[in-house]
Amino acid sequence: MKLSFEALEALDAIDRAGTFAEAAEQLHRVPSSLTYLVQKLESDLNVELFDRSGRRARLTHAGRVVVEEGRRLLHAAEQLELKAQRIQHGWESELRLCIDEILPFGALWPYVHTFYDLAMDTRLRLSTEVLGGTWDALVTRRADLVVGATGEPPPLPHIVARPVGTLRHVFAVAPDHPLAQLPEPLSLETVLRYRGAVISDTSRELQPRSVATEDGQPYIAVPTLAAKLAAQCEGLAVGTLPECLAQQAIDAGKLVARRVTGMREITHCYLAWREDEAGRALRWWVEQLDRPDLIDRFITQI
Repeated sequence: MKLSFEALEALDAIDRAGTFAEAAEQLHRVPSSLTYLVQKLESDLNVELFDRSGRRARLTHAGRVVVEEGRRLLHAAEQLELKAQRIQHGWESELRLCIDEILPFGALWPYVHTFYDLAMDTRLRLSTEVLGGTWDALVTRRADLVVGATGEPPPLPHIVARPVGTLRHVFAVAPDHPLAQLPEPLSLETVLRYRGAVISDTSRELQPRSVATEDGQPYIAVPTLAAKLAAQCEGLAVGTLPECLAQQAIDAGKLVARRVTGMREITHCYLAWREDEAGRALRWWVEQLDRPDLIDRFITQI
């Protein structure tokens, strides 16, 4: 084998940092050691990985392919190490929890406190995803447990998905928006004339999806639920929001709720994990969160 994980790790760091010197600092090595690794790999493969004609070394096309595919190998190796440790010790060395952007992140903190009181060595890695990105995180093993995933669970073996409640949505617009002045209920045809606000799906491998807009409706894509709320308060767009989030803005007069014929009002949420890779830490979290009223519990903590 002419490729080594050490060389792939060096290439990954150089690409992310932008220079050999910064990459060496991140890896706690001297720049000359990275230069040697890269030159040796180029010699072994008989391929130029960097274009050195300018002031800064840039990846060639071949170099880009090696870096991108190398990252897949590094990730697979990391997962293999974690899986071996999980089998050996029972308690995972790391547990990755992903909560859907639609839920209040702060609702996790009481559970995190209780988990750390167990005094286990398991390291927690918390993240958020949007729409199909939550399922994608589980499928691609970026997450061990996903909380509040919406939409239908992917039909894959070993994935367990438990319903944990529903979120009610409300269609809301700024008080000075034209839709705020029209009589209710609004028709979908009328709503489609105005710009909608959507959160960008964070899926990497599953097919991205979007909600709260219809085909042909102009829209603005935003990165977070907070940004969607802000865009609607500014009158820049319209759309549905979780009622628990929109209510404060409605009470403050920043938004007006409007009834729309045929618009989705309920979102079903799931707790999901891989049953064939469940260690003791994952099972502990499932025992805490596998409740049909979990969403209601989360909402009351807002």
